[in-house]
Amino acid sequence: MQISDAPDLAHTRPRPIHWLATATAMAAVVALAGLLQPGPATASQTGQDGLRKAAAPAGAAPLPAPDPADADFPLECGPAGTVVTQKATGDLDGDGTPETVAVVRCDAGSGTPPSGVYVLTRTEADAPRVVATLVDPADKRTVGPELTVRDGVILATLFGYSGPSVPSCCPDQEDRVSWQWKNGAFVRTELPEAPRS
Repeated sequence: MQISDAPDLAHTRPRPIHWLATATAMAAVVALAGLLQPGPATASQTGQDGLRKAAAPAGAAPLPAPDPADADFPLECGPAGTVVTQKATGDLDGDGTPETVAVVRCDAGSGTPPSGVYVLTRTEADAPRVVATLVDPADKRTVGPELTVRDGVILATLFGYSGPSVPSCCPDQEDRVSWQWKNGAFVRTELPEAPRS
């Protein structure tokens, strides 16, 4: 062990005044923490595997499904804006509170721009929030008119193009698909073609 030539430092020998100063500082921190507590907590809940949303107060009816007219969608449409062409509601994660599935596209004056399919929940501020994109408009798909939610399963028909030479008026691909919330994500399943009559 090396012996120091420096005199003993005052803080190396605690005295009662040091303990009193430490206790006073700790009491001040505890008191300040008590004063700076957040306001009353807003209730929120997580669905079976994680769709975070606002919760209805205990014993109250479930919150209504989110209105897509009040949502901000991740769609770049410039001055044209967006239009919701379809919506369907249902409890997708089994927690008793409905979500909304919205089909949205740019509000073009003519033609049919590609659609996006989005899942909305409510936030604690009661505003609809996009929590999942099921179809990205960049995929250049449109959605048939029969979008539904049945027993927690989203069902839709998607129309697309096999290549760039196919005219935009006449999609030549049709896929019947479903999405279901499993293990923290929406899982897409291809369905068999509907029988033609």
